[in-house]
Amino acid sequence: MPIVLASSSPRRRDLLARLGVVPDRVASPDIDEAPRPAELPRSYALRLAVEKAHAVDRAEGEIVVAGDTTIALGRRILPPAETKEVQRKLLRLMSGRRHHALSAVCVIDAGGTVRTRLADTIVAFKPLSDDEIDAYIACGEGLGKAGGYAIQGRAEAFVRFLQGSHSGVVGLPLFETRALLKSAGLPLV
Repeated sequence: MPIVLASSSPRRRDLLARLGVVPDRVASPDIDEAPRPAELPRSYALRLAVEKAHAVDRAEGEIVVAGDTTIALGRRILPPAETKEVQRKLLRLMSGRRHHALSAVCVIDAGGTVRTRLADTIVAFKPLSDDEIDAYIACGEGLGKAGGYAIQGRAEAFVRFLQGSHSGVVGLPLFETRALLKSAGLPLV
């Protein structure tokens, strides 16, 4: 069955490969990712995953996989760190606190049935000094990322507690993705 990955993220491609899945095609979805008024983080992450899956062309018989990872502090959706100033603000907000990494997956099967799952991972950062924040920003790996950090890189050293899906924080929760792909008819071991 042909697989379409609705994502330009190399991390999602790498994570799919861990399941033994290599997409036949990669398509970058173009959607408005702005949160809606009063939208809660879980609903937001699921909505974006579904919208991304629908935003790419799907030929008959293709399976589409899309995901979204949202970082939330309580009911507050944290933006991606588009600038160093935003990244600094985000890291200060999360310093010494727990936050949620909500990783939603949407699979549209060959017949057009839409299925979703959400992994809610609790991540707690150690208290971060200004020097640690400055050094992390200088390394450049968290720029453009949800919450301003990449757990698969240097930021993993800041994590004092994690409960849930490590792969979900990276960008695609493998347990949930595997279940969705199996229910879509993909013969995974």
